[in-house]
Amino acid sequence: MKQLLCLAHAPWRARPDRTQQLLARLTDAQILFFEPAPRKGEPMPQQGRRVRAHITVYTLPAPLPYPQDTSVLQRRRLDRAVAFLQQVMEKHRFREPVLWCSSPLHAQFLDELAYRGVVYDCHRFWSDEFLEWESDLTRHAEVVFAASFGIVKRLSPCNDNIALLPNGVNPVLFQQKQHAVPPALADLPGTRVLGRVGRVDSQVDLEPLLYAARHRPEWTFVLMGPVTRPGAEQLQGQENIVLTGPVNPLDVPDCLYRCDLLFDLPRRNRPGGDVASSRVYEYLATGRPVVTVVEPGLPDPIPELVATAYDGPGFLRRCKSAFGEDPSLPRRRRELARQSSWANRAAQVSSILEATGLF
Repeated sequence: MKQLLCLAHAPWRARPDRTQQLLARLTDAQILFFEPAPRKGEPMPQQGRRVRAHITVYTLPAPLPYPQDTSVLQRRRLDRAVAFLQQVMEKHRFREPVLWCSSPLHAQFLDELAYRGVVYDCHRFWSDEFLEWESDLTRHAEVVFAASFGIVKRLSPCNDNIALLPNGVNPVLFQQKQHAVPPALADLPGTRVLGRVGRVDSQVDLEPLLYAARHRPEWTFVLMGPVTRPGAEQLQGQENIVLTGPVNPLDVPDCLYRCDLLFDLPRRNRPGGDVASSRVYEYLATGRPVVTVVEPGLPDPIPELVATAYDGPGFLRRCKSAFGEDPSLPRRRRELARQSSWANRAAQVSSILEATGLF
């Protein structure tokens, strides 16, 4: 039986992230999924949770050290994590599994574990503090999956075997004939409803949204997702911006179809990225116009089908023009979403792992 040990950058959760979406579909392998240690004050989850027939989840006993952490105490934390991994591998009779890494932090395990090969799935741009570790991880990997052309370019000096693997979507969730209007989005005012799904905190650049909301008071901007206090304070007093709070993942398709246009905003703590998030692919699955705000100089992640802007005035212009777009674009967006299904992405992963001899 094929064996894969995954070092995940995020916990296993109800709303699957990229790593979960891909590994859940690699059903011909037994997978040990190691999630990061819980934050200080949070309880330790149950160890050895069987979340899929082929996936068992464990939680690391302590946070992994960062590059600047060089104390003896930090080294002991890494030693604890290594000992824990080896203990679990022994329990499940894992002998030299494929090591799936999703963060530069995992480079610390390269000289500590027995494995037959390394996969590095780079889903985002990491800051320069991780540069040495990410370079080391990329050099050691038999194959690197990159979520964007920008990441391919960034990592190519360290490895020749890099495969472009953008994010994906479950298009079947958006193929219903009828969609109910969620209570939080019922009776919205305004001539147009523009929506975004995702967390709003101090790291989200809200200026383009505020600019458009002030200049188009007849439009309603709906932010669907948790909002921190700093985020709410920035939006205070703007009556045509509606905050719904957290949205049930099952209600997301209905929420998106309620909107006339869908948009995304950049994060200040992730500069330089050209990665189209899985949320953008969900937007595409609805066929609705999509506008994203990106850093100046970055290439369009999905040309023609997703409009990009660099600031508030540009965001407003893009939104205006989107309401009079080519009528063929909705169909083309849905087709791209169909081609970008997580099932297709996972099939690509499986094919590449077999071609490289890892599976």
